[in-house]
Amino acid sequence: MSTNNATNGEDGVEEEISREEAEELIEEIERRRSLKGLAALAVAVIGIAFSLFQLALAARSFTFTIPLPVVDNFQVSLQLLQANAIHVAFALVLTFLMFPASMGDGFVSRNLGRLVDAAEDAFGADNPLASAFDGLRRGFRWAFVDPDRSRVTPFDVLCMITAALSALYFLMEFPEIQDMRVFGLESGRPVTEIYTFLDPILGGVPFISEYSYAMILGVVGVLLVLEATRRTLGLPLMLIVATFIVYARWGYLISSGTPFLGLLAIPELTWPDIVQNLWYNTENGVFGIPVTVSVSFIYIFILFGSFLEMSGAGQWFIDLAYAATGKRKGGPAKASILASGFMGTISGSSIANTVTTGAFTIPLMKRSGYSPEFSGAVESSASSGGQILPPVMGAAAFLMVQYTATPFREIIILATVPAVVFFFGVWVMVHFKAVQEGIGGLEETASMLEHMKKGWFYLVPIFLLLYYLIIERLSVSRSAWFTLVALVALITFIAAYSEKTRTFLLGSLAAIVGVELASYVVAGVAVTGLIAGSGGSGVPLAEAASIVLPRIGWYAMLAGAVTMLVYTDVQSKVLDLNPTIQNAAESAGDRTGRGLGENQLFRVGTFVVKSMEEGARTAVPVVIAVAAAGIIPGVISVSGLGPNLTSLLLALSGGSIVVMLLVTAVASIILGMGMPTTVTYIILISMLATPLVEFGIPLLAAHLFILYFGVIADITPPVAVAAYAASGVAKSDPFETGVKAFSLSLNKAIVPFAFVLAPGVVLLREKENAAELPIRDQHRVVNFADLAELSYSIPEILIPVVGVFLGVVALGATVIGTMYGRVNRIERTGFAISSLLLMAPGLLSESVFDILSLVGVTVSVDALLLDLALRGVGFVLFAALVAKNRRESESTGGRAEVEATSA
Repeated sequence: MSTNNATNGEDGVEEEISREEAEELIEEIERRRSLKGLAALAVAVIGIAFSLFQLALAARSFTFTIPLPVVDNFQVSLQLLQANAIHVAFALVLTFLMFPASMGDGFVSRNLGRLVDAAEDAFGADNPLASAFDGLRRGFRWAFVDPDRSRVTPFDVLCMITAALSALYFLMEFPEIQDMRVFGLESGRPVTEIYTFLDPILGGVPFISEYSYAMILGVVGVLLVLEATRRTLGLPLMLIVATFIVYARWGYLISSGTPFLGLLAIPELTWPDIVQNLWYNTENGVFGIPVTVSVSFIYIFILFGSFLEMSGAGQWFIDLAYAATGKRKGGPAKASILASGFMGTISGSSIANTVTTGAFTIPLMKRSGYSPEFSGAVESSASSGGQILPPVMGAAAFLMVQYTATPFREIIILATVPAVVFFFGVWVMVHFKAVQEGIGGLEETASMLEHMKKGWFYLVPIFLLLYYLIIERLSVSRSAWFTLVALVALITFIAAYSEKTRTFLLGSLAAIVGVELASYVVAGVAVTGLIAGSGGSGVPLAEAASIVLPRIGWYAMLAGAVTMLVYTDVQSKVLDLNPTIQNAAESAGDRTGRGLGENQLFRVGTFVVKSMEEGARTAVPVVIAVAAAGIIPGVISVSGLGPNLTSLLLALSGGSIVVMLLVTAVASIILGMGMPTTVTYIILISMLATPLVEFGIPLLAAHLFILYFGVIADITPPVAVAAYAASGVAKSDPFETGVKAFSLSLNKAIVPFAFVLAPGVVLLREKENAAELPIRDQHRVVNFADLAELSYSIPEILIPVVGVFLGVVALGATVIGTMYGRVNRIERTGFAISSLLLMAPGLLSESVFDILSLVGVTVSVDALLLDLALRGVGFVLFAALVAKNRRESESTGGRAEVEATSA
């Protein structure tokens, strides 16, 4: 079949959007400001400080030293609550800098404008009352409104100062906070005792003297989190969180005797009780488990992703995908799937992944013959899959570690099979679409060998990260820290490497390592310690080597920096940093007038600094999301709602696991519309995880089920944020793009039912002594001994996994309507039935049993035998339909004459 590179009457170059346009699209979707001048500098400085703080925590935990010139170094020792408070304070300050409070299109702004117009119409423009209303409107706009997303308002400054004061209180008055955990917030000092200079001004104000400074800061702090949530994540989530706070205060008014609703009755709580639990607690509330996970795991991984992206790895992964698949049938779409999967390992945002990758892949898909809507749907569907792809999984993996007390390596293991199934399913659908439309591949793509030679080093950090996590079994934060150091060392070393400099570079590295070894052998300390006069007795050479060699990354950085200082004109042939770095370096060089944009060492320094800034920018919405979402489990905990909520959901489900799963799925999709996956996950596991486990579903499978349906919300109309972002790049109809994206991701909606009803799909097995254990602890991740036990692994792992893979092929034929040739309506119905039987037969059997129980019929069967029998029926039906479709295609000489395996 000939390659189709038709442009559909459009100029291919005009279809593509620039990197600047892609960034503007992301800013518009996320309502970020485009700041310049002092405000942009403030964002950069605070963002870099945020990243440095997190790097210090990753490297040294909560006790570290800040080196200061002239005076002695400053020793910092933080408690968990203090670290969490600083973490959130950084995010709040950056939020108020980066996101406007209002662009003039909100409810208050619109109605204030109408009030002014009405006053002018009624009294005349020169009337004092009309002038007063007009002055009020102008004052309001000056204080709050930023219509062009380009200026910081006085209200933003006030919010930033308040957020900083909150963090300062945690740092300076922590003993008082510890006392208040025992005696309550009322025992704290009023503001006039902490800031005595305010006593003459505020001493007589009743509210100020009545409540402690801690209480006031707690109330204001929660309000700041709500405001930051509204700005970054939208009004709906803010209202949901605020509703829970209101419920905590007045939920006691619900009568316990009311049917069903009475289960939501809670004891009466005072505002000090609520604020103390929401603001001064590391178990629940704003600084609870979600923020602890962000401090320990999420931020450092976002930073790692930022460094990897700024190093040029993002574009290299896209090019790698095209080198691997570009010439195959429907190659551009398949490359989009791979590229989005690769990007998913370094990005936790569906929107950013869609726009960044889609800016390159969508125009190529359109030129190859795919419609704009289908092109945008492929990109958004695959990009949303990055949220379920190990190892990062859009930060949800780290939350699962904390909430389920499961090692990270086990989370990776259980999440791998369903993630691969998802990407395979989308791959199958785009292949069938290519068969249907006669779409070939690209005529010219680089060979895999050539591409690997150019950027093989980009794979090193990812493999190194997996090595630390899975083989060495280090903690998540330490693994990310070591990998980050290795990445910067690798980029620095490669930046300094050329035929001209390699002798000097390698010699410098050897000299640095040699001197360090000698210093330890002679004096038992590093060279820096020896210079400072702290040397002592030496250590054996082997021991010195065991100390020095793990630090090889730092020595490589130093050797690279020295080489670039000596050879100022060095240029690497293989390193291609992100264009953002080059632009930033050239801009800084132009401002200084020294032409530093062409200096390699300056570019590498810009890479490090810019990566830290971009990491902070990316992390801000995530931190705000987990801080806000933490309020909901905080309310559930302090109110004692948890057990009652479980009882309510179990009662509403009527004991049907199918109903319970469907309720959870629908709730996840509805709640997840327009919200980050982490927020959806935190809220829903707080409310729904326990009821799912009560039905006998393994804990990890229940958590993964909730995560999957939260991700589906990103491409589910009417609020399909990732699909709408893709439509902006593809210039397609947003709603139709969302519908197609949902249909392409349909396997993501069926696979969760498959693995909760057949845990072997996610490699979970019931423990031998399960009957003696709590429900939450009855399952474990399989090991090699389980796999070698064929009587278990074949029926409960191999057959279900194979069934799921075959099922997504049948689903692809159902959705696209093509396999080898056209699939008619009756055959599509058959493929749909075979898909359900192959992937989730338990869903069908449990539904039948539920219906029978309603009429009083009880059926007792061997669940495993029934599962295998239904899968067998599904396989026979699938094989018959495939054979029929292939035979008809060959006999009619249709366009789809290429074997499906050519994909």
